[in-house]
Amino acid sequence: MIFPRTLFKNVFTSGYRYNSTLVVAEHSGDALSKITLNAISAANKLGSDISVLVTGSNVKKIAEETSKVNGVKKVIVADDPKLKDQLPEYVADVIVAAHKQNSYGSIIAGASSFSRGIIPRVGGILDVSPISEITEIHSNDTFTRPMYAGNAMAKIKSKAPVKLITVRGAAFEAAPNTGGSGSIEDAPKVEIKEHGATFVSKEIVKSDRPELTSAKIVVSGGRGFKSKENFELVYKFADALNAGVGASRAAVDAGFCPNDLQVGQTGKIVNPSLYICCGISGAIQHVAGMKDSKVIVAINTDKEAPIFQIADYGLVADIFKAIPEFIDEVKNTK
Repeated sequence: MIFPRTLFKNVFTSGYRYNSTLVVAEHSGDALSKITLNAISAANKLGSDISVLVTGSNVKKIAEETSKVNGVKKVIVADDPKLKDQLPEYVADVIVAAHKQNSYGSIIAGASSFSRGIIPRVGGILDVSPISEITEIHSNDTFTRPMYAGNAMAKIKSKAPVKLITVRGAAFEAAPNTGGSGSIEDAPKVEIKEHGATFVSKEIVKSDRPELTSAKIVVSGGRGFKSKENFELVYKFADALNAGVGASRAAVDAGFCPNDLQVGQTGKIVNPSLYICCGISGAIQHVAGMKDSKVIVAINTDKEAPIFQIADYGLVADIFKAIPEFIDEVKNTK
């Protein structure tokens, strides 16, 4: 086991409420993200004094939704037009201001692209090393997190006065979004300064398919599809099963599909009830993102492919023949 010391220097050295936790909310503007519910569930293991910070513009609806989450004691709202696009530089300043006022024992966010841009900045300002993607909480200062693409688990004890943490959503059940009655109050006033970062654009892709990280069934495709046109077979397979669509990094890098579908160490972490990987060899970086799936099915022409070592069910077959047969069979059973 590894017990690295979290280093710190000029952070606040007294007055910490060690059982108090600030959860940084992630939302789409219309609804709270599921990974925030996972983070709130993790926060419950640290103590009952849980506050949630909601940032953005016109976020009254999000704040009210958050206040109803079971376990939330207080919702702190930073509603400002400058926070509309939630640039990490701006959100980090709000988090630090909230911490200065309330001296939290822990600051938690879900492990996602949203938090990856924010939490390291907060750590830089507070001079505290973040502990990323934890999967288990032993106490308010001791945690477990994966290392080496999930091939090793490190037990980490932090001596920092404030614990800066991101949590893997797959490791914690989502907190119930009803039953809570948290109060709502304004965040401390903070001057949102220009940091040299400018919002350029956001592309919102709408789909009738289940969202990848919350889908109960996921169908993923890899380099074995050989082209963007052939990758359409993955979409057809997923639609037949009402499943979300994922991909390996190799498929994304080859341009077969957009990078928001990437599953793996540098992509999204999923844990569906059923994960079907087609034409994916099973690199450890991809496995790190899906190994917690309840049932894993692999289809590959190479019987020596590493993916078969972790699959619950494996089929050595040509994906271009097997998948159409699967689709026909599914349609016949409906």
